[in-house]
Amino acid sequence: MPFTTESYPGVATDLPQATRGFVLNHSMLRVKDPQISLAFYTRVLGMRVLRKLDFPEMKFSLYFLARMQDGEQAPEDAGERTAWTFSQRGILELTHNWGTESAPEFRYHDGNAQPQGFGHICFSVPDLQAAVAWFDQNEVTYVKRPDQGKMRNVAFIKDPDGYWIEIVQADLLKQLGQPG
Repeated sequence: MPFTTESYPGVATDLPQATRGFVLNHSMLRVKDPQISLAFYTRVLGMRVLRKLDFPEMKFSLYFLARMQDGEQAPEDAGERTAWTFSQRGILELTHNWGTESAPEFRYHDGNAQPQGFGHICFSVPDLQAAVAWFDQNEVTYVKRPDQGKMRNVAFIKDPDGYWIEIVQADLLKQLGQPG
């Protein structure tokens, strides 16, 4: 029988018919200065901006970013690209509320200070040590390096707004959470 889900109290074992076709499209982070955040996510993490949407009446902008696969292309037409963006998986939405970039003391809660809430986003990389070398070269701030703490082979870095980003190499995590 094919795997469908791990089972715990509260887990529905049957996929509700009404949810067929649902896709987790994006997660959103609020950013103080889009220029600084876009530089980090595009230059350091290799993401591409798929679409920017401005809402002048509400004074905010949305930037939708993804880590595109080699050769993958989004539609050229802005409307088609918007629809395509909202059909993808693994999109990061950066929301900029206009004016925050010029407020010196302004900052967002990262979710990891008290009271805790949001924790982190995660990037899986093909080579953790090469990624760490790249982050070091780009003077990225670490919460935890892969060789620190009890959970080895997992790094946590910070983006310009202080949000945590977990960095993992999937094949190094086969024993994660296992006794021993």
